Amino acid sequence: ITGAGGSIGSELCRQILRFNPGLIILFDVSEENLYNVQMELRHEHKSIDTVAVLGKVQDLCLLDSVFQQHHPAVVFHTAAYKHVPLVERNPWQAVSNNIFGTQLLMEASILHGVERFVLVSTDKAVRPTNVMGASKRVTELLMQAYSRHCWDGSISPEWISAQQDASTAMPQKSSMPTSHTTRFMGVRFGNVLGSSGSVIPLFKRQIEKGGPVTVTHPDVTRYFMSAEEAAQLILQAGSMGEGGEIFILKMGESVKIADMARELIKLTGRDPGRDIEIRYTGLRAGEKLYEELITAGEGIVRTPHKKIMVLKGDNHFSCTDLNQHLNTLSQKARALDSRGIKETLQRIVPEYVPDYTIK
Repeated sequence: ITGAGGSIGSELCRQILRFNPGLIILFDVSEENLYNVQMELRHEHKSIDTVAVLGKVQDLCLLDSVFQQHHPAVVFHTAAYKHVPLVERNPWQAVSNNIFGTQLLMEASILHGVERFVLVSTDKAVRPTNVMGASKRVTELLMQAYSRHCWDGSISPEWISAQQDASTAMPQKSSMPTSHTTRFMGVRFGNVLGSSGSVIPLFKRQIEKGGPVTVTHPDVTRYFMSAEEAAQLILQAGSMGEGGEIFILKMGESVKIADMARELIKLTGRDPGRDIEIRYTGLRAGEKLYEELITAGEGIVRTPHKKIMVLKGDNHFSCTDLNQHLNTLSQKARALDSRGIKETLQRIVPEYVPDYTIK
């Protein structure tokens, strides 16, 4: 589980315990988050064997070492940079972490015979207006291109670059198989209540200080789901996938953030607007008024689970085609070229509407 110490990753750990796993590999770049989830599992679930790996998914040698040593059967990839305004101003990090980190993890999974790979995606990948959403849409395209039915054997420019770096001790198995059996699938959903960056903890702190409670726009809406429900549906979708699907979690009705702020103020016994001010600050960099779960034209199909749907849309990109774009994207990211990154992302994701005013 990458991002094992995050809100979704840690909840996946808790729910996977029910299935008595032989080993859970906790992979996270955050020392604090990794320590917290490791201690929780070690002290509250002593019968479960865990291994804590502190590192980045972009570290190919570390990935190869972990896979060679432990031979994971299933990979849940939750690690990603997800805070829209931060990523918008540091787009090279989205390229390195969200895109190339995911691609290297997929290639390591193929090389080491992982049975199932579950990509955790986001509703921000739908008609993205920000780098974060566009980067996650690229990972969905990669997931479909690496599906065993579509894969053409082409490997990422980052993998090739690592092989050419004489200072790096490369994996012993440096050549990819001509075919593979790993089943790749993605799961797309909205915001998770209480997660890092969630508005609810922010609103609570602002209310405790007497206000104001800051909302970006009076009409902004979002989909919300608890971490427990999201993790449960990720597990169920992951068990259903045959390869290349994007599963959509039904999240009910979207919620107006201003209404949520008012209700939280009322729960403290105070009056919104009189006791606690609600202040509108304007949409942040790359932010939408509302999010969507599907793009027009994506063929959506029901599944036996009432809260899970699946997209059957075709990915017209092969790995070779994607890697040509990604090679350019890698060069732009290394040069910290914000505009070049956005232009290249738009060539991969035509529905992406970049904001060139953010530098």
